[in-house]
Amino acid sequence: MSQPVEKLGKLPEWDLSDLFPARDGPEVQAEIDALEAEARAFQGEHLGQLETLSGTQLGAAVRRYEALEERLGRLMSYAQLVYAGDMSEGANGKFYQACQEAATRISSTLLFFTLELNRVEEAELERKLESPDLARYRPWLRDIRALRPHQLEDEVERLLHEKQLSGRSAWTRLFDETMAGLRFPLDGEELTNAEILNRLSDHDAKTRERAAKCFAKVLRDNARLFAHITNTLAKDKAIEDDWRGFKRAVSSRNLANFVEDEVVDALVAAVTEAYPKLSHRYYALKAKWMGKDKLPYWDRNAPLPGDDDRTIPWDEARTTVLDAYGQFSPELAEVGRRFFDRPWVDAPVRPGKASGAFAHPTVPSAHPYLLLNYQGRVRDVMTLAHELGHGVHQVLAGGQGHLMSMTPLTLAETASVFGEMLTFQALLRGTTDPAKRKIMLAGKVEDMLNTVVRQIAFHRFETEVHDGRKRGELLPEDLGEIWMRTQRESLGPAFEFDEDYRVFWAYIPHFIHVPFYVYAYAFGDCLVNSLYAVYQDAEAGFAEKYLELLRAGGSQRHRELLAPFGLDAGDPAFWRRGLGVVEGMIDELERLD
Repeated sequence: MSQPVEKLGKLPEWDLSDLFPARDGPEVQAEIDALEAEARAFQGEHLGQLETLSGTQLGAAVRRYEALEERLGRLMSYAQLVYAGDMSEGANGKFYQACQEAATRISSTLLFFTLELNRVEEAELERKLESPDLARYRPWLRDIRALRPHQLEDEVERLLHEKQLSGRSAWTRLFDETMAGLRFPLDGEELTNAEILNRLSDHDAKTRERAAKCFAKVLRDNARLFAHITNTLAKDKAIEDDWRGFKRAVSSRNLANFVEDEVVDALVAAVTEAYPKLSHRYYALKAKWMGKDKLPYWDRNAPLPGDDDRTIPWDEARTTVLDAYGQFSPELAEVGRRFFDRPWVDAPVRPGKASGAFAHPTVPSAHPYLLLNYQGRVRDVMTLAHELGHGVHQVLAGGQGHLMSMTPLTLAETASVFGEMLTFQALLRGTTDPAKRKIMLAGKVEDMLNTVVRQIAFHRFETEVHDGRKRGELLPEDLGEIWMRTQRESLGPAFEFDEDYRVFWAYIPHFIHVPFYVYAYAFGDCLVNSLYAVYQDAEAGFAEKYLELLRAGGSQRHRELLAPFGLDAGDPAFWRRGLGVVEGMIDELERLD
């Protein structure tokens, strides 16, 4: 079960009124009505006219478009956050759906603008960009025009856009509400998804085993539904990819992340090749520490012998993270402190609440919100450090404006993983006891393996699923077989898996929400490892350069952002360097053994 309130202290809950006063208030409908009218007016003035506008006029049109998109973003951010707070509340689901339908109508009206911009010839656009009013948006224009080779006819684009409501969005909502509604009966309690997963890190081995068996049973009871959702979404993606001319399932995600296929292939190959040196070697050590020849899968995240597994109160977690941020950069800590001084964080575990954790950027004219399921473990403190890194990044990038503040997933994970690394290193510096240092180091290695090895194994699972779906529907047994193969390869011979583990693919939300998201975690972790190595060797001024990287938002690509640090993600040695940091920590653990 979640930790008692008296152990955790008072956990903060967010106040969404900075976005809208209330779910049922008149302000939401008034904004929808206003946006619909203004979008129609904008379309009436500019449809078919962009080619004829001067650079100054086009710059003004983009500014107006940006303002409309930001207001639409505020509306949908509010609806998403209300829904995430309690997905089991029918009124929240109805509200979210109503907002989605309104947003789709409005964005469909505005869709012509980017489609028409992409039809402006390059030479003509360059002439228009001589105007400072338009030149400010050059990075945004660069990004939307990257999609030109895959853009379809306007009516087809509009159809695909509007069909999202009854297609991908509907299936995603079904998955979310199903997962939020599941209850896992364990030891006389009815646990949520977050609570049962927390039991897999319990200090008691029997509790971990019962939790794993219970979790598997409930997932297995729902496996046909989860398999149907997975098949439907994979087929939906394959149809659109085919129309747009993407040859590989991952390529559309790579383009959205503005990272080349070859760079992602190099990352996946480097991590896969490193499995024996990383996860296989570490988990063999862990099995030895736990006095076992092989680890059952439910011991993957088990506390190590000697770990007191104490509950960390919320106030201590907040202080730990902010102090670590402050040692690196007072400005970073000052921005982070806003999240705690104001009601921008929702931390308690609640029935119906979205599982896991996230940082929602909302829009630059407001501020981000963090969702956590805080239960007082060291991993929860690291999750706080991770999500606060996202939040700080989103605040700093807000200065770019709505269209250029959003960062590709690959770079978005940089600030979050860097926040984790700062927090870990601060804790490690304060630990002199060799036994405690070993436990801390092992915990960090496990987090990094979860971020790098596990996520690349997820990526390989997704790749096989999407490739397999092109040949026909995949049964739950087929999905289980792919899952077991990719998990065995990544975790290595130190583990034993029983049949129950075959269904654990079903609960991973990233497969449903954002196909091929997961490699971004490994990208970010390896990038941060390389970045942190530069920081350790750096003269004064590193923190300032790092903050400039965060402020850049989506205005620069990964090559431009990393150049000031002497790093290049296109170089295969870059990935080996990042993975070498994890390997070095395992080396130290072997020496401490």
